[in-house]
Amino acid sequence: MGALTQLLEKYSRPGPRYTSYPTAPYFHTGFGAAQWRAELAAAQDPARGLSLYVHIPFCDTLCYYCGCNMVATGDYHKAERYLEVLEREMDAVAALTHPARQVEQLHYGGGTPTYLKPEDLRRLTAMIRSRFSLAADAEMGCEVDPRELTRAHLEALRADGFNRLSIGVQDLDPTVQRAVNRVQPPELIAEVYGWARELGFASINMDLIVGLPHQTVERFARTLDQVLAWGPDRLAVFAYAHVPWMKKHQKLIREADLPSFTTRLELQQLIHERLAAAGYVNIGMDHFAQPQDELVAAQRSKTLWRNFQGYTTHKDCDIYAFGASSISQTRDVYAQNEKNLKKYMERVAAGELPIERGLRLTPEDHLRRDLILRIMCDLELDFDAFARAWRMDFHTHFADALAELPELAADGLIELSASGFRVTDLGRIFLRNIAMCFDAYLRQESAEARPRYSRTA
Repeated sequence: MGALTQLLEKYSRPGPRYTSYPTAPYFHTGFGAAQWRAELAAAQDPARGLSLYVHIPFCDTLCYYCGCNMVATGDYHKAERYLEVLEREMDAVAALTHPARQVEQLHYGGGTPTYLKPEDLRRLTAMIRSRFSLAADAEMGCEVDPRELTRAHLEALRADGFNRLSIGVQDLDPTVQRAVNRVQPPELIAEVYGWARELGFASINMDLIVGLPHQTVERFARTLDQVLAWGPDRLAVFAYAHVPWMKKHQKLIREADLPSFTTRLELQQLIHERLAAAGYVNIGMDHFAQPQDELVAAQRSKTLWRNFQGYTTHKDCDIYAFGASSISQTRDVYAQNEKNLKKYMERVAAGELPIERGLRLTPEDHLRRDLILRIMCDLELDFDAFARAWRMDFHTHFADALAELPELAADGLIELSASGFRVTDLGRIFLRNIAMCFDAYLRQESAEARPRYSRTA
């Protein structure tokens, strides 16, 4: 077993992805619509940017591995009705938003946003533009499924100013695709990718998943060969989380067909070796980018940030999220909409803000969120500078975490000194493990009582 594989085995344990801190399992129903309305009214700094997210939950077919909040349906009327409800939710939020605030970032996710017809994609964007002020240079991205996509979908997005795409590839092996009910030959993806390049999308990401049924190192190597030949600007390579107790449709995947733990570790090693050899920079958290990408530049200049949309260069923004299950965020608050589609639509139709649960950060939450984000984004931590910024005694406050760092240093994940530490190139693979040392919520509970997270490797 190789050295990297041994470390992957050692550090593979359930842990958060830290798109928030505290993480979503700690949101609670004591924070609801009234609290979110009050926060919206109070948190209106006209100089602070906005990041808008719209969740489109519909898909044509069910991918058996899917962990998203989605509904597979052939009844397009449901999408038309959903757009009407989205418009009402936007009206309610826009009425509480200072008109001078600029939208710096807009993202459509799902589900499958391109489930919508091209004319309805344009309708959705028009709804947003009529209620919010989009910056001329706004970053506008959309997730796409190549299988039901037409060139007209991409033309509609480009006509409305979208400049980024994320293409769901997952795996190109036919056996794997059949096992997860997502059949999309490489020729189809190549056509969509070609359209996107011709139409001038400035940045194209491709999503891959490891740990799917029937995956082997040899098969996935062929997928990587093809993807690297296309040369997307970014790659997100996620580990499949098999959670049939949460996502009932995952029972359609035979557990006997899933790769063994050893194979999963070998797949992770393959990914990191092949992408590094191809020149991609490991940003962290399974995200890779070409060396000239703005994420790489932001990481080097210590302006990178992380939120529910992953890594971003738009740090000083509040997130206003629309649609079932979507999560909004201000400096002090997280607020999640109803996950159940029917309940979400009923509450909006009744004139309510459809908040199911949320959380207001404590001073300790703020402190630890800042620290964990610095690790995840800057890949280093200066103990003394952090202590000065927060006016606290670092070594006393984080004594339990500091006791864990020497082992990480011995394994080559960090370079540790008396004044701080730097995450090594190897350590980028284990960012979740490093951050977990400073997570107070994990320390407060036994391993059995913790929320169920995906494994870190």
